[in-house]
Amino acid sequence: MAEDHNFYIELSTNPVRFEPISKATNVFYDEVKRQVFAVRSGGALGVVVRGPDDRTSTSFRMEDKGPVISIKFSYDLKILAVQRSQKTVEFINFHSGGDTSEYSQSCKGKNTKIIGFNWTNINEVVFITDHGLELYQVIPEKKSLKSLKNINISVNWFVFLADNSLLLLSSSPLGNVLNPFHFKAGNVLKMAKFEIDLPQVPKPPKLCLLERDVTIANLYSHLYIVVLRHQVRGPSSKGAEIVLYQLQKESPAKRTDVLRLNMTGRFAVNVVDNLVVVHHQASKTSMIFDIRLPAPETDGYVNYHYPVLAPLPIRPIKLRVAGIPTQTGLEMREVGIELYSPNWVVFQPNTVIDARLGCLWHVHLRLEPLVTMIPDKCRLIDFLLLRRESKKVILSVCKQVLLPGQQCSLSIIARMFDKLNQVYRTFLEEEQSSTQNFEGGAVPKAVAGSARQPFTRKIVIDQSDMYTHVLTPVAERKDIKYKFVVAVLVEYIRSLNHFQIPVQHFLYELVINTLVHHNCFYQLHQFLQYHVLSDSKPIACLLLSLESCYPPAHQLALDMLKRVSTANEEIIEVLLSKNQLLAALRFLRSVGGADNASARKFLDAAMSTGDNMLFYTVFKFFEQRNIRLRSNPQFVQGEHCEQYVKHFEATFGSESLAPIP
Repeated sequence: MAEDHNFYIELSTNPVRFEPISKATNVFYDEVKRQVFAVRSGGALGVVVRGPDDRTSTSFRMEDKGPVISIKFSYDLKILAVQRSQKTVEFINFHSGGDTSEYSQSCKGKNTKIIGFNWTNINEVVFITDHGLELYQVIPEKKSLKSLKNINISVNWFVFLADNSLLLLSSSPLGNVLNPFHFKAGNVLKMAKFEIDLPQVPKPPKLCLLERDVTIANLYSHLYIVVLRHQVRGPSSKGAEIVLYQLQKESPAKRTDVLRLNMTGRFAVNVVDNLVVVHHQASKTSMIFDIRLPAPETDGYVNYHYPVLAPLPIRPIKLRVAGIPTQTGLEMREVGIELYSPNWVVFQPNTVIDARLGCLWHVHLRLEPLVTMIPDKCRLIDFLLLRRESKKVILSVCKQVLLPGQQCSLSIIARMFDKLNQVYRTFLEEEQSSTQNFEGGAVPKAVAGSARQPFTRKIVIDQSDMYTHVLTPVAERKDIKYKFVVAVLVEYIRSLNHFQIPVQHFLYELVINTLVHHNCFYQLHQFLQYHVLSDSKPIACLLLSLESCYPPAHQLALDMLKRVSTANEEIIEVLLSKNQLLAALRFLRSVGGADNASARKFLDAAMSTGDNMLFYTVFKFFEQRNIRLRSNPQFVQGEHCEQYVKHFEATFGSESLAPIP
């Protein structure tokens, strides 16, 4: 549909469906296992779990012991943890043959309250209390928990990123002192705390940095604390902004990027394909930020970014619901849903839940509409190279800029090629390096290092991709001038050479075939003479095949083969096929190949010409070789030259043979 090109963000077409929230049903979401729990009447009427697949989906009943505050399965789905009070978390084993008896663990301290809990590893759980952290090992066989570590710290609220086992605690009266903790098996590592700048400090001090305004994001394999900063109202207000603090291993998190929203109101943040996606409820639009694209503003320490594109709504979506009952069952119908609903709750990295509707979606990026939305093709290529599934779209853009009506200038096309080949070159170097490390027994850095390796992987467009999907289809079109096609091909070859990437022979063949097809032999001659087309055996063979339509191609091919030091055999074969036996013998002598040459091959070629004097010359050449090698003019039996000796005697007489010592 044409209107589909007006949206670059969409929700998954098949949402995870669950029982909507109601007076009898509470809904919970576990970010670790990405499961939705619909709990009816405290579990007495059943708990229905919907996960990303069948393995993570189940249903069961449990005793109603009061309202559920939080409910989560362990990593291996064998233990269920349920919080029903601010003092205790209960555990139920799900793997011991139907035994569903509960055991519990209370937090330490009379006045301590559990704010929440998270599974951090197999059979390891952390309680986050208003007084700090309590890390436990769950021992299902004994139906008990063992304390592993306690950390005392005043806590306002917390944020947890399961993929990296990172917990962020808010402390201080203002809530703006953040304390990161990294969990490893059986242990917790306290990282350097840091302070968030506040636009205004209230008097008297009160909690003003809230949980809803902070999240953790993994962008380009670096961890960032993402803070929504609401601007103070006033005539100089520029709207809200998002501040990114990059976590450091040893030192406090560093403020690196600011995303300018130029709006006010309620916002929600997702991360999709290393992009920060910001949803704005009042305008019902979303915008995307890419911190890897060059920032238009910087002070040397912090980069200031604007949206890659103007804010646009999420692509409209319809939901299949049960309609009018019929004889064959309920008739399904499609209804539109309210986007940016007040009921939406956003989770990391790319989840949106509408508990009243009973739907969980994933947010996705649509690349195809961006092709027409970003007019600067070099910036478009920069953007697409950083996206995961962009190869097809990049090739489409490269082809598009060569087509009539959409053609870009050669200078822009050249810059696009350079951007592609710079990534291609880096990929080849990394591939070569990893091969050498593997052969030497070294462990690749990506395996040996930490989870926060610098992001280097980009989409690679190699020569085969360009040849198959861009250059060949363009060269075959009748409505594109061949001079433009040749110029583009030469520009692509120039770019490959600039990045010291060996050019594949099929690209040279495409240039030659295009020139020959349009009878541009003079330009072909120049390209070869000035080494625009590099020397190779396949190119020389192609030139040899062109001799019938362009006779000088034969000599050009020979000259090329001479320059290719490993092509001596091919040169001999070419000369023999043209009955240029004397030239072949001279070449053989010049490269020192006479001693190992097959006399039979040369004598047979000479005899087949019917030229007796040519045969005589060739025969004498090999007689002299035999005398030099063995002090005897005769051919050894293994050379199978008896018939040629007889032909020589019959033609010139036995006295013409060289005397035997």
